[in-house]
Amino acid sequence: MALDPFADEPRRIVSGHEIGQDLSMLSIDELDERVEMLEREISRLKEARAKKENSMAAASAFFKLGQA
Repeated sequence: MALDPFADEPRRIVSGHEIGQDLSMLSIDELDERVEMLEREISRLKEARAKKENSMAAASAFFKLGQA
């Protein structure tokens, strides 16, 4: 039986995802979790963007009402 020189080292667990990180040590389940996490984050970003667009449109409409 071969000895693993790294057996005593704990596996580094990353709680989030870093763009460009090495994915070779992640299991299929871990990859699926990352995909789900990133899809939730994309949805959150799109919602924030839509709110800002709505605010900009409302402000633009408000200030255009005063012009005549």
